[in-house]
Amino acid sequence: MSELGELTDAIERGDRSAASELTRRAIELQTDSRAVLDALVAGMARVGERFRKQQAFVPEVMIAARAMKAAMAEVEPRLVEAGIRPDRTVVIGTVDGDLHDIGKNLVAMLWRGANFEVIDLGVDVAPHRFAEAVEAHGARAVGLSTLLTTTMPAMAEAVKVIQAAAGSDVKILVGGAPVTPDWADRIGADAYAPDAATAVDVVRELIAV
Repeated sequence: MSELGELTDAIERGDRSAASELTRRAIELQTDSRAVLDALVAGMARVGERFRKQQAFVPEVMIAARAMKAAMAEVEPRLVEAGIRPDRTVVIGTVDGDLHDIGKNLVAMLWRGANFEVIDLGVDVAPHRFAEAVEAHGARAVGLSTLLTTTMPAMAEAVKVIQAAAGSDVKILVGGAPVTPDWADRIGADAYAPDAATAVDVVRELIAV
């Protein structure tokens, strides 16, 4: 197996030490920075696919994400020098009135692992803050999350405010326990994702990465 293949495996296993060491070794060997990044992304993609199939669970996703973060710290200066940036910028947050963040955090981790620049606004995010973040960071998509039925109207309001500010150029993805495809259609969102792993595929399709 090649060293880049070993790096992909290390990310999938969540082996932070091996991921860092293999990344440093690749840099010392003058391996192309994009190839190193692709190996890291491939590892997170495997974890996301296993998570989708319920062959991996939240702790494994978090461990893999930490390994990815450690490896990225090694290669990021090289990426900056080479002018290699994440594929697209996306914004994510839990809507106004809701303080739950587990699902939102999982999506953010997997989006970062798929080489998106993720602007995470946290929880209890007012509609205007989503619109402001889109403008400030040139985001192409927004992920809105909620766990409470009582804050679903806040999700609808956030969609309205984002669309009024950014128009159809910015795609809106919604998700969370009470959210359904029918609700997404009713509030004018562009897409619905039933889980974090699916959210990666959906956002890629929305902004044609």
